[in-house]
Amino acid sequence: MKKIQILGTGCPKCKKLSENAEIAARELGLEYELVKVTNINDIMNFGVMMTPALAVDGEVKVSGKVPTVEEIKQMLK
Repeated sequence: MKKIQILGTGCPKCKKLSENAEIAARELGLEYELVKVTNINDIMNFGVMMTPALAVDGEVKVSGKVPTVEEIKQMLK
């Protein structure tokens, strides 16, 4: 099972990233757990300075922008 983490404080971009990540995971037919990390200290522990960010299984894949569903699919493979 993939652990997809959305790092952000709940801004509109964070919500969009969360939606895109769910769509990508569903379209790939993955078993996944989506976790929203909203605590700023927890986000900084990932080494992320710009939100929103996406981490897969604890590894940051992108930060400071909202990737497309297709881009997220590549990150999840």
